[in-house]
Amino acid sequence: MAGFVPSTPQEVTQMLQAIGVKRVEDLFGDIPEKYWLNKPLNLPAGMSEAEVLDKLTDLAYQNIGTDEVTCFLGAGAYDHHIPVVIKHLLSRGDFFTAYTPYQAEISQGTLQAIYEYQSLMCELTGMDVANASMYEGATALAEATHMAQVQTGRNKLVMFDSVHPEYRMVTKGMLTYMGAKIVEVPSDDGVTDLNKLADAIDAETAAVVVQYPNFFGCIEDLETIGNMAKAHGALFIVAAYPIALGLLRPPGECGADIVCGEGQSLGIPMGFGGPYLGYIAVKDALIRRMPGRLAGVTTDNRGQRGFTLTLQAREQHIRREKATSNICSNQALMALNATIYLSLLGRDGLREVAVQSLTKAHYLKRELEKLPGLKLPFTAPFFNEFVVQVPRSEKVLKKMRKEGILAGVPLDCWYPALQDHIVVAVTEKRTAPEMQEYIDVLGGLLKHDH
Repeated sequence: MAGFVPSTPQEVTQMLQAIGVKRVEDLFGDIPEKYWLNKPLNLPAGMSEAEVLDKLTDLAYQNIGTDEVTCFLGAGAYDHHIPVVIKHLLSRGDFFTAYTPYQAEISQGTLQAIYEYQSLMCELTGMDVANASMYEGATALAEATHMAQVQTGRNKLVMFDSVHPEYRMVTKGMLTYMGAKIVEVPSDDGVTDLNKLADAIDAETAAVVVQYPNFFGCIEDLETIGNMAKAHGALFIVAAYPIALGLLRPPGECGADIVCGEGQSLGIPMGFGGPYLGYIAVKDALIRRMPGRLAGVTTDNRGQRGFTLTLQAREQHIRREKATSNICSNQALMALNATIYLSLLGRDGLREVAVQSLTKAHYLKRELEKLPGLKLPFTAPFFNEFVVQVPRSEKVLKKMRKEGILAGVPLDCWYPALQDHIVVAVTEKRTAPEMQEYIDVLGGLLKHDH
């Protein structure tokens, strides 16, 4: 007991007497004794601080960081440059320890940061309102689709197979038990087959879901897809890559009702999968369906500008089972991270990151097309990711990894028909020598295998 709770035996006895029981075990009397753990936990012996540090250091060295290798991985997490000032600002105690902004009078800094984040996401996506953030991209999409269910009173969701496979899995896992019927539309040449989309949408469709750019890196025709959705009274949901929005037309200008996605690319480290940042932005008509909280700006009784928690009408502690969502928190620190990143770069800086990512990706693709034995199966326009068919890709990727190059993400685990296909991502961080090394090493491996 004392090993886990800092109480002396005398204090424990005093507390037990105060509540009228003799033993700690009596507190668990409602649990049948056959379910009690009546033996010591199988845990290793305790270690000193020095031993723990050595152990954790050994484990850490089993990982490879992007400062040690050249990263061409994408598929939802990207190796963008992160300005060093972000880490220093995030480490300030007043930000790092801030959590729930319920008490406006003592949370002005946190509320202002949330408000600025919301404003930046609205400008980036072309939408009217953004919430204070979500956990990550997959649950943001799942929440967006559930909003469509509630708003339309329909249960059919039309989703493209070019939407991130893991986002689709999370959405199915959450919404199947909420009565949703998810219909997947196949892609053709890396983008949605519009004829098959037309066959899939009907009067029972709650929403049409597209990724922009999609999981293969290709750019979908948002306006046409949005018009097809609206012709049947369905909502149009776009899961967008924020960096691409520095260059591409915002989804809000293409008819999107909800824009959501993953904000990791906005100055957040890849971090072995997290913590990340989910975002949702909507048109005004959907504001009361949106999960999470909203911060707003007002004027107090002394005429001073102030920030307040404006809306959280659907939380479980207020509406319980009638809530659109049971999300009650947000990634405040990661949202602040994204806010600092966007503020540092500004409109021109973000556009420059997008332009460099696009031009370097197109350069690498053109050079790879010259290598014998490689195929680039899709001709659709793309942003900074593209699919390459590599003979014996598993073997090739392993050898390139030994050469210090993370060459791409295999697709066959999600798309069995795309055996030996990888998706390659290029960001503004990649240099001409790094891309040339990629080309030379891959070309040499293909020549040797030939």
